[in-house]
Order: sequence, then structure tokens, then C-alpha cells
Amino acid sequence: MSTVGIDLGGTNIYAVVLDGEEVRGSTKRPTPTEGGAEGFVKELRRTTRKAVEDAGLDVADVDAVGVGVPGIVTDGSVDGGPNVGGVSERFPLGDLLATELSTPVSVINDVTAAAIGEHRLGAAQGASNLLTVFAGTGVGGGLVLDGVAFEGSHGGAGELGHVIVRQGGAMCGCGRRGCVEAYAGRRAMERSAERAQAGGRATRLFEIAREKGKDRVTSGVFKAALDEGDELVTALLGEAVEALAAGIASVVNLLDLEVVVLGGGLADKLGEGFRAELEVAMRPLLFLQPPEVRLVRAALGDSGGAIGAAVVARERA
Repeated sequence: MSTVGIDLGGTNIYAVVLDGEEVRGSTKRPTPTEGGAEGFVKELRRTTRKAVEDAGLDVADVDAVGVGVPGIVTDGSVDGGPNVGGVSERFPLGDLLATELSTPVSVINDVTAAAIGEHRLGAAQGASNLLTVFAGTGVGGGLVLDGVAFEGSHGGAGELGHVIVRQGGAMCGCGRRGCVEAYAGRRAMERSAERAQAGGRATRLFEIAREKGKDRVTSGVFKAALDEGDELVTALLGEAVEALAAGIASVVNLLDLEVVVLGGGLADKLGEGFRAELEVAMRPLLFLQPPEVRLVRAALGDSGGAIGAAVVARERA
């Protein structure tokens, strides 16, 4: 059975063709920022076709398609937002893409898709209850409970980035204060660094970005500044670890999870040192002592969300 999985990112759309446990084809295309729902769906159709061609197949050979998207998903519809083709209103992505491809389409939150991928084929195989945390531009989460993706009553489960860890704390992009993402999201940390530098605090962060030819502070730039011993970046990443530890421990204490899988651009770049530091910070916050939960790094890398979406498509077909 061949299925296509699509992972929608803020910069790129990544798609894979999964046959059993084997990725037979893949492609990556820029995420559209305009064109409305119609243009966005047509780009997803083109991405699907490119991935299928790379696998040496035809769209008619595909049994189902899964799409992982940021935000809240209910009944195949997704909230519009900056990562969704410039669409500002909720729209029925699943139905529209199914019509374009004449193939069944399942839509799921992107990090929930990654959680399924890691559970079925990655770092969390054999576990029944797990949380996947992606720390990158923002902070996302996905839950698998009793072996099944848990999406909640209204499609909003797993939003670890918007767990409040400091009441009245830093402003988050969602408009609330004290969210995990306000401290551990790369974009939020970049804004904090800008404010600190404007206030007279020294940092090499923005110089490194320019030296690397970057128009923004990427995860790799944060890693380079950390390696140089930049004091501001070290402090910001310390706050990120503290916020993530509090948020993750709260979820583990509530649900008694077996595994927490850590991924995302920032976590991937910072590597094992970041995971180990987070584990140390998390341990004293856990209710069960000695801790029973394992904190592991994601095994599927950038393709985890797309692979998970393909698995979801297969299981729902």
C-alpha cells in the first residue's frame, strides 16, 4: 500500500511516498504565502505529483494522502494562518485536496503527525503513551495515548508551546503571557536578543547571522553563538530549557507518559547537549520519583512529520 505524506512548514512543503516502512520518493517545495485556499491546494497537488514521480509511480497508484499542518484541525478543516498559503479563514483542506487528487485525504496537526511517525517507525517504537515536542521557530507538541493519536475534543490537543509556565510572564505570539513558546521558540528568543542588545547588552548573535549570510537568526546561528560562549545566548537558552522542562514535566505528571521525543530545528541543531540539559532540569519537577519517563531525540529528522502523515493516511484509508 502506497501513501503520500505531506508536512507543511512555514518555509517549505515536504512530501514523501511511503510503501510499508520504506520511503520510495520525496520532494520539497516552497510554501506559498499568497494565492488563497485555491492556490494553496493546487500547490499541494503539485507537491504530491512531484513526490509520486520521484517514486516512479503515478497518482493513480496512491491509495491515500495525509497532510500535517500547523494549528487546529477538525474534520479535515484547518484554521487559516501565516503558514497556510496566506489564508486567513478556516477552510476544508481535506475535501478540497481530495477533489483535486481524486484520492482520500486525511488532515492532522503537524506535530501530532510527527508523534505518530516516531511511534510507528522512529524513536518511540514499543511505547503506548508519548509526547513529541518540536522546538524550532515555535514550540509544538503531539500526543499518542494508548497507541492512538490524541487530538482532543476540538482538535487542539498537544499545544505544549501554549502551556503557561510563568503567569504574567513574557508576551507570546498568541497574545497571552508566560507560554513555553515565549521563552523556547527561536523567533521569541530572537526578539528577546534584539531587545537586550538595544538595551546595551553585548552579543555576537546578529553579527554571526550576517557573517553566515542569513537575513534572520536561524537555529544554526544560535548554535554558533553558543559555541562561542556568547553570554546572552547562553542565558536565553537557559531560560528556554527552564520553560520546556516545566511544560513537559507538567504534561508527564498529568498523563504518566513513557516517552518524550524531542525534535525540531533548534533541538536538532543543539543536539545531545540540549537534550541532556533538559533532562536534568526536568527530573526534579516530575511527580514520580525516580522518574519513569524517557527523554529521547527524534529519530526521523526533517521527514518525521511527512512520514507520520503518510502513516495516518494509511491507517485511516
